[in-house]
Amino acid sequence: MPAGTRKQHRQEEAVELCGFLHVHEDLVQKVRKSMPPEEDLSALAEFFKVFSDSTRIRILTVLLCAETCVCDIAQLLGMAQPAISHQLRILKQMNLVRARREGRTVFYSLADDHIKSILSQGMEHVRE
Repeated sequence: MPAGTRKQHRQEEAVELCGFLHVHEDLVQKVRKSMPPEEDLSALAEFFKVFSDSTRIRILTVLLCAETCVCDIAQLLGMAQPAISHQLRILKQMNLVRARREGRTVFYSLADDHIKSILSQGMEHVRE
């Protein structure tokens, strides 16, 4: 069996279903009371969608290191400035980055420490 197929097979084996249907109503009620509203869950899903694009992750990683302008980000990532600007617009709309103008140059930075924490924890997770 090829390595990829073995890995997929192991993952499929790891998922177990209940042998019979028995709902634990007390647990269901407890969890239901602590679940956030659907609107919050949808907003959270949209928030995490922003992290699903590798270009945006690369931009956020640059900004994790330093406040940077579009020209420098484009140079670091080997991409065109319009492509970087497009992604920065998305990141700004989701409140992940902020902009600061200095003369004719706009500098971008991470919006707050939460974003640093999310990136750091995500990187720690994938490196485990």
